[in-house]
Amino acid sequence: MAQIHVADLRKVYAVGDQTITAVDRVSLVINKGEFVSIVGHSGSGKTTLLSIVGGIMKPNSGQVLFEGEDICSFDDDRLSEYRNEKVGFMFQFASLLPMLTAVENVMLPGLFRKARNTGGHARAAELLGMVGIGDRCDAYPSQLSGGQQRRVAIARALMYDPRVILADEPTGDLDEETENDIMQLFRRLNSEREITFIFITHNLDLAAMAQRRLRMTHGILHED
Repeated sequence: MAQIHVADLRKVYAVGDQTITAVDRVSLVINKGEFVSIVGHSGSGKTTLLSIVGGIMKPNSGQVLFEGEDICSFDDDRLSEYRNEKVGFMFQFASLLPMLTAVENVMLPGLFRKARNTGGHARAAELLGMVGIGDRCDAYPSQLSGGQQRRVAIARALMYDPRVILADEPTGDLDEETENDIMQLFRRLNSEREITFIFITHNLDLAAMAQRRLRMTHGILHED
């Protein structure tokens, strides 16, 4: 069974008296452990597609099956559970809370879980060590470099062992060397933990590091 099966997905926005089709009858199958990149110009529908797959946004029509279940039919509680426990999100900016330390930022997803994990601090510290900044647990975001902040965001996304990571321009604000370091970390997590990665990028060199490359043009998805 496919881990993610998108079928005939469509998302339309009304902008004034115009209608914009952001995702145009997209179908896609992704198996467990795949490492997938999506490229395309701004406005091509990449982020909208990722948001629908992640349960952040609902489509106008179509299905998103995650391990056989249609997330588009979930009520709010089940969608929250899906977003919090099945999927890890990474966005263009690390978006850390400045008043929290690195380890507290990693623990943040636990605030939205019904069952609180009493071992959260130890788990968060372990993840910071795994991403290479175990000595910065008590540092605040202002005391961390851009690359270190990104590693905190990665650890946060991994806090509850997601099966899929959805990353939207996850290295867009980093220098080339740090960008490559982060991508190597993604590849290691994908290989060692069998986490499925789907990431959006404008950088064709980064996209080429994926096992499978997709391209969006005017809401239509193609194999690259």
